[in-house]
Amino acid sequence: MPITTCVFDAYGTLFDVSAAARDAADEPGRDALKAKWGDIARDWRLKQLEYSWLRAAAGTHTDFWQVTQDGLDWALEAAGLADDPELRERLLALYWELSAYPEVPAMLAKLKQRDLATAILSNGAPEMLQGAVGSAGIGEQLDAVLSVEEVGVFKPARAVYDMVGQRFGCTPEQVLFVSSNGWDAGFAAAYGFVTVWVNRAGAPLDRLPGRPAHVLSDLTTIPEIAADA
Repeated sequence: MPITTCVFDAYGTLFDVSAAARDAADEPGRDALKAKWGDIARDWRLKQLEYSWLRAAAGTHTDFWQVTQDGLDWALEAAGLADDPELRERLLALYWELSAYPEVPAMLAKLKQRDLATAILSNGAPEMLQGAVGSAGIGEQLDAVLSVEEVGVFKPARAVYDMVGQRFGCTPEQVLFVSSNGWDAGFAAAYGFVTVWVNRAGAPLDRLPGRPAHVLSDLTTIPEIAADA
């Protein structure tokens, strides 16, 4: 069946999750952060995801903003910077203004020119997603911004992927689902979506029930893949 709907994970896929720590490290007076921003960005993201999985498994859901704060607190303590509350607040503020990857605006514009529906499907809380979409200036190129808060459980729960068909009236085979998270792409493939894993880091394929149909290094060719699927 032809693709009618292109759905994107948000953090790490459309938005650069390293940008908050990197941008803060470039600010004057951030020498301590400058030496450790890469480790902080990595640990922040890993803990953010880990806490979402653990909460989903344990049935103790909270929104992604709380998970984001908890992950940052762990990362700052691991880096020896937990005693700097101003830095913590600055990093959290920047997370609401994450930059989109350079190819994102043109890629979304091409999808809209081809009359494809476009959406975000994210663990992010609605307010977080609104902030990121607004900061990146891509709101007019999206037909929907779907948050897991509508179902009260994080990815990769099937109830999250169900939201796409409920919103757009499409079958899984009509959806091109794009994520930078190998686990997300794998479980979305098992669900029935045609999936793309944006593997910017060149990581190995995750050993999961589903496998992505495509593996890319960036988002540039998504419109062509949607047309040919």
